[in-house]
Amino acid sequence: MSDLRATIEAAWNDRSLLQQAATVEAINTIIEELDKGRLRVAEPVGDDWQVNDWVKKAVILYFPIRQMETIEVGPFEFRDKMLLKTDYAGQGVRVVPPAVARYGAYLASGVIMMPSYVNIGAWVGEGTMVDTWATVGSCAQIGAGVHLSGGVGIGGVLEPVQAAPVIIEDGAFIGSRSILVEGCRVGREAVIGAGVTITGSTKIIDVTGAEPKEYKGYVPARSVVIPGSYAKQFAAGEYHVPCALIIGQRKPSTDLKTSLNDALRDYGVSV
Repeated sequence: MSDLRATIEAAWNDRSLLQQAATVEAINTIIEELDKGRLRVAEPVGDDWQVNDWVKKAVILYFPIRQMETIEVGPFEFRDKMLLKTDYAGQGVRVVPPAVARYGAYLASGVIMMPSYVNIGAWVGEGTMVDTWATVGSCAQIGAGVHLSGGVGIGGVLEPVQAAPVIIEDGAFIGSRSILVEGCRVGREAVIGAGVTITGSTKIIDVTGAEPKEYKGYVPARSVVIPGSYAKQFAAGEYHVPCALIIGQRKPSTDLKTSLNDALRDYGVSV
């Protein structure tokens, strides 16, 4: 990997090297490693995450070495630079038409893709459900046993290369039409209610104690989160802006449930 990394760093600083066969081979090798899950854009290190920015650089450099082509899949026709994933049966992945995953995205055994989309560089863990019209953006890291409900938008992050991708840790449940972008991180087994929007700068306020506790861009493990708002003073007056509210912790009684409604009802939230 050290040789591959050196080649990528050199090409990143001198794009003329993209004309050399050795550089093209190195980029193609990295994309293949991403596709098979042997290499990741970001990986857990203890309780934190390490971003492998040189891998992101390889993904970015992959685009200019590819040529536009027409791809025919049954009655469908696409025109793009990127290949689509293949051999789902061999990987133990269920893909419901017309779901699409790009080559260079890793889908672990047991992943189910309803009509949805997974972009290059993404990593999706074992047994995760990507539900109807959910999108997993470039380089996003989705853990094992996660449920991305219908219409969930997981943002992609390629540049700046040092920026962390969106990270959803094992066992999290993401409610319908939630939007998670700008490198935010959702901890293990957290429950995100329908319609929650979290960016890298969104205030996430724990209101379970006597005093509010604030996070930004990070949802602690096993938190139950719903949409909220707080008052903010502007030149034109005071207005309410969106935030996310932590209203409790996921209870053992909801651990074996797949229903977001059940988890929210534990805290008296109307669904």
